[in-house]
Amino acid sequence: MIAQPIARRLVALIPVLFGISLLVFVLNALALGDPARAMLGQRGDPELIAQIRQEYALDRPLWVQYATWMGRLLRGNLGRSYHQQRPVSEVIAERFPATFKLAVAATLIAVTAGLLMGIAAALRPGSALDHLLMGAAVIGISTPVFWLGLMLSLFFAVWLGWLPVSGYGDGAFANLVLPALTLGALHTGTIARMTRSSLLEVVRQDYVQAARAKGLGEATVIGKHALKNALIPVVTVVGIGLADLLVGAPLTETVFAWPGLGRMLVAAVGQRDLPVVMGAVLVFAVIYVLGSLLVDLAYLVIDPRTRRD
Repeated sequence: MIAQPIARRLVALIPVLFGISLLVFVLNALALGDPARAMLGQRGDPELIAQIRQEYALDRPLWVQYATWMGRLLRGNLGRSYHQQRPVSEVIAERFPATFKLAVAATLIAVTAGLLMGIAAALRPGSALDHLLMGAAVIGISTPVFWLGLMLSLFFAVWLGWLPVSGYGDGAFANLVLPALTLGALHTGTIARMTRSSLLEVVRQDYVQAARAKGLGEATVIGKHALKNALIPVVTVVGIGLADLLVGAPLTETVFAWPGLGRMLVAAVGQRDLPVVMGAVLVFAVIYVLGSLLVDLAYLVIDPRTRRD
């Protein structure tokens, strides 16, 4: 029953990836300029530039370049980086663990804090606590990530000296705290507001009122009857948010010198490294589609009624 929608979604991934790859290839080829000149500089030897263009097939029409790249892709080859002279798959595989670790930590922070804030606000709608928590949520959503990261570094790293200012530090936990808090704050507010609105809508339903009329405690009513049904829209926010975080959060990674996919993509664009840009965007597209697929599967677990659909 579950295998069929998964298979349909995976098949639908093919034209999506094809369209994304074509669009990104054309835009990058027109906007990034000449990779050969970027490698050698504006004063590079014209003969050497021409040699590099011929070596990387940059002297051919765009459709030939794209067909060549797609032919390699169908064989599982993402190409070779112009700048690093390494396979793009190696470059991405080297950066992915750092981004994955940061995304998971930020998601745990956002989900835990967002659910607690949303539930507390929904249990006391219109109270001072409700206004305080939702105000904090709005501030978290609207605060620029780079500014929040700098302020957290200034307070916890420079003034208090509790945490490192930046860097990966061989994956040490202390280096993960500040970038995870910065990235998690953005999604905490979204999850909190969605949890509050969804829970307020569910607690007004007849079955919740019936559970209260039976004499069940408020914790049982909320935890067993209301919260599970209220989580469906929250799961959508969490799933898409996790995909957003896995894409790399370039600003956060740049502020904290975190060696992830987002920082890699920014550097590749600056270096006109088209194979790396194309490979990274393709990986991002796969992550988004798989994130949406995980959300659909979570619906089947949370709400059995969706299985009949």
